[in-house]
Order: sequence, then structure tokens, then C-alpha cells
Amino acid sequence: MNISHSNTSASAQRNRLLARLQLGPVDTITARRELSILMPAARIKELRNSGYDISRHLISLIDEQGITHHGVALYYLTQSGN
Repeated sequence: MNISHSNTSASAQRNRLLARLQLGPVDTITARRELSILMPAARIKELRNSGYDISRHLISLIDEQGITHHGVALYYLTQSGN
């Protein structure tokens, strides 16, 4: 996915997140690190409010420093969306 991350507007973040979700599930840590979205839950809420059917699973992940984080949200589209 070759989308510019320099635009930090909420709209641009929603577009990046939606494009990524269309490829498959994405977790909070990955959304922050790879998509430059500091508040993924807020963008997910906005996408849901726009009609996208996005589900969430809570998982455990190990970050780049080797620290385990429990209760990390993993988001995925449950339908094709709008």
C-alpha cells in the first residue's frame, strides 16, 4: 500500500485505515506505527458512524521492544462496507 502518511487530518487517517482494513485485519499498534494514526479507535468509530461494519477482537501482542501488551484491539471489516 503506497499511501502518503504526511497528511494527519482525520479524513486522511480514515482513508488510510479503511484502505488497510480492506487488505485484512489491523491492530492498534500497527495502525499507529505503520499508518501514523495516533488514535485508531477514534477513526474506527468515525468509520462505523459512516456505515462500515467493523468488528474488534482483543489480542495480546509483543511490541518492538519485546514488551507484551494484553487487550490490544484487532479490527477487521465484517462486510465489504460502503
